[in-house]
Amino acid sequence: MARQSEGRAAEAESLPSLSDKAREMIPFFAAQAADNEAKGRLTEATLAGLRDGGFAGLWIPRCFGGAEAWPLEALAVIETLSYADGSTGWVLMAWQVAMGSAAAYLPPDTAKALFADRMPVIAGQGAANGRAIPDGNGFRLTGHWQYGSGLLHAAYIHTGGVVFADGAPRLWPGGKSPETRIFIVPVGEAEFLGNWDVLGLRATASIDYSLTDIFVPEEFTHKQTTNVPLQGGNLYSLGIQGMGAICHSGFALGVGRRMLDELRELAAAETGRPTLLPQRGGGESFHEQFGAAEAKFRAVRALAHETWGDIEETLKRGDKLSTRQITLSRLALNHITSATAEVCTFAYKYAGGRALRASTLQRCFRDIYAATQHITTGPNILRECGKELLGVTPGKVWGPRGLIDPE
Repeated sequence: MARQSEGRAAEAESLPSLSDKAREMIPFFAAQAADNEAKGRLTEATLAGLRDGGFAGLWIPRCFGGAEAWPLEALAVIETLSYADGSTGWVLMAWQVAMGSAAAYLPPDTAKALFADRMPVIAGQGAANGRAIPDGNGFRLTGHWQYGSGLLHAAYIHTGGVVFADGAPRLWPGGKSPETRIFIVPVGEAEFLGNWDVLGLRATASIDYSLTDIFVPEEFTHKQTTNVPLQGGNLYSLGIQGMGAICHSGFALGVGRRMLDELRELAAAETGRPTLLPQRGGGESFHEQFGAAEAKFRAVRALAHETWGDIEETLKRGDKLSTRQITLSRLALNHITSATAEVCTFAYKYAGGRALRASTLQRCFRDIYAATQHITTGPNILRECGKELLGVTPGKVWGPRGLIDPE
């Protein structure tokens, strides 16, 4: 097994970068976007493209034949695929957070059994909405979760829960925090509840699901907030929240860039321009506002690269990330999403009826506003970032939804 893993790791090192592959495949994935949305899930062709292009291994450790991509490379891949189709980029990012964390944090024998010979799709919802009761060498898990992005294509579910004992949350040994775990469950154990009738990201099929008294062996669980990999390298000291921040930032950048590019093409068209663009190329007011929109978008993209470039250098040195670095990554995600939504609103307005009707412009507008509703981009996160930047929360560290006392 060791020689096989070393060989697969060496092979992965020699492959073309996934970001290069993603750029080459923009036309292919873009051509699938309308069919994805009409179907309410990714088409078989889209799934084959993600699999055959190697994108399913984006955050799988190299010892299992994955790319174990550093933050800037992962950011570029998600940005590019989201540029082609927002739902495709979103589903891939949801998979990678779940798959990468399982491959890195599950006990070695379990991780090998899952990933040594294949890359099973894992998707779901990591919020600790489940209740887990200890039972022998495992837990009985019950709960109801929302927003299981990409779950219809998955073999396993990544789902969160709190361990209860004697009717109350059990604490981690020596700590003050409830024992919150991620559980990896075969998808056949879940009841799919549908409930994905939404404005945007329609092809992600981010359905509700439930589990009822399902037995999960302890070796198929890991601590929700862990950042200590049992497989893979320093990348995985990001933890689940860090991986998610990269992914959501890349998604917003991809959709925003596509929206501006579509508007530019519309403004330059010989015919078919909306009434707000009566002349080819638009008038002076449009020029001014387009310039401002480009500046705003490029500024938030630069913020993403500055933030994640600094984090990547820290990870490569093997140093521990500071609370401030995590704050800046979450601040960047929050600002990137809100600023990109403003840019997309400008583009939607000037695209007129072309954006009102079924089109790439309309889909991008709906997708970005679906993304603004995600908990990671809400006002609470922005307030928590402000507190840490002001220095009024000494000793606090980041948990999934805000600043907390160290565990």
